[in-house]
Amino acid sequence: MLMVTNSKTPEMLEKMRAASTIVSGVLEMIGEHVQPGVSTARLDQLCHDYIVDHGGVPSCVGYQGYQHATCISVNHVVCHGVPGDKRLKDGDSLNIDVVAAVDGMHGDSSAMYFAGTPSIAAGRLARVTQESLYLGILEIKPGATLGDVGAAIHAHAQQHGYSVVLDFCGHGIGAEMHEEPQVCHVGRRGQGVRLMPGMTFTIEPMLNAGRSEVRVLADKWTVVTKDHSLSAQWEHTLLVTNTGFEILTWRPSESAAWDALRGKRAVAPAS
Repeated sequence: MLMVTNSKTPEMLEKMRAASTIVSGVLEMIGEHVQPGVSTARLDQLCHDYIVDHGGVPSCVGYQGYQHATCISVNHVVCHGVPGDKRLKDGDSLNIDVVAAVDGMHGDSSAMYFAGTPSIAAGRLARVTQESLYLGILEIKPGATLGDVGAAIHAHAQQHGYSVVLDFCGHGIGAEMHEEPQVCHVGRRGQGVRLMPGMTFTIEPMLNAGRSEVRVLADKWTVVTKDHSLSAQWEHTLLVTNTGFEILTWRPSESAAWDALRGKRAVAPAS
């Protein structure tokens, strides 16, 4: 059993909640702007301006030389897609990943969007990936392990015929954008880091419609599926509480999807 201490003080958590509220607001705001014909650079600028206008700092700007407030990953791009002049086409699916800081403490989240009308395959992949995130979150409580989280995500992906990207994972977050522990999206129950109240980390499963293998493009950022299959990702920043969890980056628009998943889970047969 691994022990990792990244517990946050009440003062640190107050700042993380403020940063996470900004991030959630960005992801609620940007949806109406995701339309065929818009460039990913335009979407990035809108997100950057929202963060600054609401008193936050775009954490990704300047991070290891990166110069954008968001990562925008379209279709077969798994993660770390760099915003640019390319314009979205009808049916494109995309993940927008945002990190903001308030007084040096970070919040991090991402969500899936569609330009125009998505294909049935893209819509299903996005839905199952979101469900995988939620099932991972529902494992969080003091005494549980990160292996429990990964096992729940992996099982749901496999049940629906999708692969889980192994090369990238969630992470601790707080005063640094990336802290310990690493949060893998596969795992064995009862193994890995033991969860304790006050810990904060992200869960951000990436599911592929095809194989799990990925490659990094020449820009050293953009990660794509090797087989050019569709990919999807959802992410939240979580806090382990004394009785369970708090989703710091929760968005009101998620309520229907969350309630639907909880309902399915309640009536699912025991395995």
